[in-house]
Amino acid sequence: MTLGTGPGGPLEVLVVDDDVRVARVNAAYVGKVAGFRVAGQAHTAAEALAFLEGTQGAHVDLVLLDHYLPDGTGLSLVRRLRQLGHHTDIIMVTAARDIATVQAAMRHGALQYLVKPFTFAGLRAKLEGYAALRRALEGDGEAGQDQVDRIFGALGGASAGPAELPKGHSALTADLVREVLRGAEGPLSAQEVAERSSLSRQTAQRYLKLLERTGRVRLSLKYGETGRPEHRYDWV
Repeated sequence: MTLGTGPGGPLEVLVVDDDVRVARVNAAYVGKVAGFRVAGQAHTAAEALAFLEGTQGAHVDLVLLDHYLPDGTGLSLVRRLRQLGHHTDIIMVTAARDIATVQAAMRHGALQYLVKPFTFAGLRAKLEGYAALRRALEGDGEAGQDQVDRIFGALGGASAGPAELPKGHSALTADLVREVLRGAEGPLSAQEVAERSSLSRQTAQRYLKLLERTGRVRLSLKYGETGRPEHRYDWV
């Protein structure tokens, strides 16, 4: 992992895409996700390499990398970066969907792989998963099994984005529950989520369980006078 900009600072992202218009759209998407900032844009492998080797490149945490570039492939660029000692994190954002390329991306250390075309919600899920991974890796020392599970589950949870919900689930409803939790000052019960989102308690509970299974929501128990714990949820 890269060292990044330090605790509390936004995560700096380099957007690399051969299509200037696509790069501009992707950069606008990144700018809409809390905790992220666009460090720059590049449209060739040479431009991306020059940026990362320059002064600004030292602060880049993440590269959103297209595979099809006019002067090489994204994976070739990743190999070159590793040879030069750059360990900037990579999320592939590309139309390449053949298994060989996906497998090669994994072997070269890409943290996620987003297939074009995608929605803002799809990219946001990947970025939020990456931010969760960064938080899970904060601190030094040894990790217990619980922390290891959180680290490996952080990016896995991102794969269950609104565009990839199980059959019978609505991306709009998932987004609604998500925004309620993100805007809350502390953990909420299923009933509180239902009231704030104008959903039924049963529907709110179903989506909360889904988000909790994918690692996006943290479940805690609050014990009252009756002795029966109340389930409470907050956004990770």
